[in-house]
Amino acid sequence: MKQAAFTRQGKRLSGLFRHMLLIGGAIIMLYPLLWMLASSFKPTSMILSDISLWPRALTLDNYMNGWNALEYPFGTFFWNSLIVCVGAVIGNVISCSMAAFVLARLRFKGRKLWFALMLCTIMLPYHVLVVPQYVLFQKLGWVNTFLPLIVPKFFATDAFFIFLLMQFIRTIPRELDAAARIDGCSYFQLYLRIILPLAVPALATTAIFTFIWTWSDFFSQLIYLNDQASYTVSVALRSFLDSSGSSDFGALFAMSLLSLLPIFGFFLIFQRMLINGIATSGLKG
Repeated sequence: MKQAAFTRQGKRLSGLFRHMLLIGGAIIMLYPLLWMLASSFKPTSMILSDISLWPRALTLDNYMNGWNALEYPFGTFFWNSLIVCVGAVIGNVISCSMAAFVLARLRFKGRKLWFALMLCTIMLPYHVLVVPQYVLFQKLGWVNTFLPLIVPKFFATDAFFIFLLMQFIRTIPRELDAAARIDGCSYFQLYLRIILPLAVPALATTAIFTFIWTWSDFFSQLIYLNDQASYTVSVALRSFLDSSGSSDFGALFAMSLLSLLPIFGFFLIFQRMLINGIATSGLKG
């Protein structure tokens, strides 16, 4: 009995120690975000001199000044980012799911070659493609528009999501394909009526990461968007830092905090789809 009690006490202490480590790690990871939240309510003169998480002086001036600090209200940049992100999400979900369905379900000559080439593009650095892509879009007259950021998504250019969806589609029983073909479904109807409803969790994952990566993207948006009226949130935040290196940190932190809200909201909305979505059985009535 004493040995069993000692073992249970040891397990409790071990569990408590692990939880303390996890809590400590979480605090370390969250501290920069919490400090940015606190700093957004501090006067600009106190931000760098006060590292506490509780402001000694509270102010909302950073939010009001930051919203109207640039030539256009900051809501314009939120709207621009939303347009780009929605277009990228729709394009990736449609094109990548179609490409994944073809590679996972259809049998055609050269399928393995195309699959290998698709995987090779994952290892190709994006910066290698910047110059030829820019030249192409410049000749098309798309520079300083949203088209270079949206149109390529409709041509299945993100191999990572193709591979993700392909691996998920492979887990769907092929007996469903045979049953659908017997009922007279074409390949497109099979994709639309059978595969897509069962691939909701993978499609939601694709939508979530596409939205987050596009919203947070800075490099490609900086290249193609030159007019401040077409700036996205990430490019507009850079405008708070002038060429001399000085910055209005209060307004910058306030707008940075607001720019995180759509990402959290989008993730929470689609998280329910990930949990409640159909898995792979295809037997839901």
